[in-house]
Amino acid sequence: MIAEIVNAVSFLVTQIVGALTGGRPDDLLVVAIGLVCTLYIIYREGGRTWAFIYFATIPFLNWSFGVVPSLQLMDPNEMFARGVELHPLTLVTGLVFVFRDFVQRRMGQRVLIVMALAIAWSFYYAWPVIALASGIAFAVSEMADWALYTFTKYRLSQRILLSSLLASPIDTTIFLYGADLAIQMRLDEPAGTMLHAANWIVFFIGKMVGAIIVSAAVRRREDAGLIDPQSV
Repeated sequence: MIAEIVNAVSFLVTQIVGALTGGRPDDLLVVAIGLVCTLYIIYREGGRTWAFIYFATIPFLNWSFGVVPSLQLMDPNEMFARGVELHPLTLVTGLVFVFRDFVQRRMGQRVLIVMALAIAWSFYYAWPVIALASGIAFAVSEMADWALYTFTKYRLSQRILLSSLLASPIDTTIFLYGADLAIQMRLDEPAGTMLHAANWIVFFIGKMVGAIIVSAAVRRREDAGLIDPQSV
């Protein structure tokens, strides 16, 4: 019994170390110091729960797109020559824009610091090409999202929805292009394996689902007087 517990704990520790180091346990000390410093910076700048969730989500998603296989929703056919795929975490990708909106409510423009740190860590955890494409995608789409959320006077629930509606197409296009290029380079797949109309539509819809759900929930809280609709 004791031996089984020890083995289970050892396995759990190994998995945690592997996750923290991206499968490179020899980097544990450097990564641990780097993460502690990063989290301290975020905390010092006023970040709390949503900021840490937002920071962790971006590198995690970039890592997942390189190792978690997509679901084949539809095999290639006459209408969809390359079939239709959906990555299991596409919905979470859409929620990144919502997380950023919540972080900005607390941190203001310092949310850009958290964004930059998350993108930087993505280069450690993800394939270099995917990290670059995803970093550019997040940077461009998040800046568009930030600008709309910051400078419009819509109520909070509307800003969450509209900022995601603006950012999702930009992020989807740039990311799928990078993922397509990464697959060509790493797996020798033909061009267009990831970047085609059917995939683009599925990714976009998947990302918007999360924003719609959260926007509706926030709208109900606004109507109930629990949230200030004009809060930034």
